[in-house]
Amino acid sequence: MKKLLLLCVVLTTFMSCFEDMDDNAISSTDVKDFVWKGMNAYYLYNGPDQSPNLTNDRFGINGIQNRYEKPEEYSEFLDGFDTPEALFNALTFDDLDEFSVIVPNYFDVLNAQQGTILSNGLEFRLYFVPGSTTEVFGAITLVLNNSVADNLGLTRGQLFRAVDGVNLTNNNFNELLSQNTYTLNFADYGTNGTSEVDDDTVTLNGNSTSLTKENYTENPVHIVETLSFDGINVGYLMYNGFVRNFDNQLNDAFGQLQANGVQELILDLRYNGGGSIQTAAYLASMITGQFNGEVFSKLFFNNNQESSNRDYEFTSGIINGPAINSLNLNKVYVLTSDRSASASELIINSLSSYIDVIHIGDFTAGKTQANRLFFDSANFEGNDVNVGHTYGIIPLIANSTNVNDELVPTNGLEPDITLTEMPGNLGTLGTSSDPLLAAAIVEITDSDRTSLNPNLRGIEELDSSRLRSFIDGLMFED
Repeated sequence: MKKLLLLCVVLTTFMSCFEDMDDNAISSTDVKDFVWKGMNAYYLYNGPDQSPNLTNDRFGINGIQNRYEKPEEYSEFLDGFDTPEALFNALTFDDLDEFSVIVPNYFDVLNAQQGTILSNGLEFRLYFVPGSTTEVFGAITLVLNNSVADNLGLTRGQLFRAVDGVNLTNNNFNELLSQNTYTLNFADYGTNGTSEVDDDTVTLNGNSTSLTKENYTENPVHIVETLSFDGINVGYLMYNGFVRNFDNQLNDAFGQLQANGVQELILDLRYNGGGSIQTAAYLASMITGQFNGEVFSKLFFNNNQESSNRDYEFTSGIINGPAINSLNLNKVYVLTSDRSASASELIINSLSSYIDVIHIGDFTAGKTQANRLFFDSANFEGNDVNVGHTYGIIPLIANSTNVNDELVPTNGLEPDITLTEMPGNLGTLGTSSDPLLAAAIVEITDSDRTSLNPNLRGIEELDSSRLRSFIDGLMFED
């Protein structure tokens, strides 16, 4: 994920807050002052061996105690950076940090935290056309419920080879697919009847669909259903984001599974990039129920914020909400991909200290740290914010471990059963035609594993992380 995210959506509902922006305009130096002091106060890696320009003794000031002081050497340091973004990038610790971001419009972040983003409802993966190192095609992996794409009838598994009639390449995919409006030109995959990949083809089939992105609020509870295999009631939950606004909907989903008498649970987090730690603790409590009051996870902050170290506990109720619907399970099957990050990884890492977690899919993203959104205010919180600009910073602020002080490895959590999604073999979510769900069913029913096909065609995937939601991979401390 890029450290600098240029967000272009202006939320008109909030523009009245900035009618007098010209009268309150502040200098770039003042914005950079906010950036340095916020990072000094909260950034996880502010030590001398990681970010020496962020230490308390670098300029003899502290971001909180000296909030508005600007010694001469400090001001000269800030003036050495042309933009707040340049300063922010210089302060982050590259070796361990790909998930701290600076944003010029924090309203976009506030809305995304509530599940609202500019979207056409499609998620996809990009691959090199077999035999080529430049030509690219895409496979739709997820169509969000009640989205533009859903209403147009697009489905998981559809392939596209071009956008607006222009064939996709590794040089143009970002420009073409970042547009708010574009036309997907669909294609068919051919194997030429051989087991070799290099002679496979991806050919345009003449079908196309135009899509326009719009403000979209996703209910992260994408699918909840009860399946029956060999007389076993199996709950299946595809959950796409740890969003606090939808905690009650998540709890209702577990109420449905509870009422259906599920004996096993498959938790699908393959497209879940993270979100709220508190929601993760709720989810863990819904899966279990027998560990109320015990430590689910721990947060450890930097040297300036050690007093903020805290534990998240299993609980029997949602804060200011209903009692939690718990399944009291001793085992859970979790489906992942390399896009399963932060709070998704927290679920696996923290639950595994208490119950059996059967991890199926791909290595996870390997992101264990928590983030928080900070504003240009006296205490960096959302009260009395300087209305002269809308910059916000979302640095890594704490490391998260399970009750046994174990971190998520930086290379991700290794699955017990490795399966990677590939185009042409995606299947239908929530059914046994989905290879990952089928693998979980085999484990639950102790069926013949030879029915699985883990050796999917070896098509090279392209890194399309630039096209993901700007909060994918972030885990927010509540």
